[in-house]
Amino acid sequence: MTRWRDPAKDPRQAPKSNLITPEGAARLRAILDHLSRVKRPAISAKVGEAAAQGDRSENADYTYNKKELNRVIARITYLTKRLDELQIVDRLPADTSKVFFGAYVSLEDENGGEVHLRIVGHDEIDTKKRWISIDAPMAKALLGKQVGDEAKVLTPNGDTFYTITNIDYTA
Repeated sequence: MTRWRDPAKDPRQAPKSNLITPEGAARLRAILDHLSRVKRPAISAKVGEAAAQGDRSENADYTYNKKELNRVIARITYLTKRLDELQIVDRLPADTSKVFFGAYVSLEDENGGEVHLRIVGHDEIDTKKRWISIDAPMAKALLGKQVGDEAKVLTPNGDTFYTITNIDYTA
């Protein structure tokens, strides 16, 4: 059991932005297509084969595949709904000298260390590529700033200051 959190004060309950890049939308559509055309029919066939074996109450194969089918159907439903509510940002901002959605940003921290990241939608977060959500505190601190500006970000170790060294909108 988890501890109770006041929904009004819980940052996880804050509404997420519905922005996505064209590449991110294409990736979500590809996942939806794969689940609908390939995975769901394959699992449905497995459920049918397991059901034909007889008593379903003692059939682990049937139980497992039925649960897996329900997970796939839930994921298809979620992606279909999510794709309908997403807003694809397919053009550059009017002022490309400032940090906005889709920007690749290079930062220098207080110790001289370099950080390269990209600001993307909530559905595109990738920690290996250092793509952060536009809803993240770091992204919120950077939005609207330009090269040479300093951004203050609250981290678990206290306030950290970053200086923007480069802004680019192409990979």
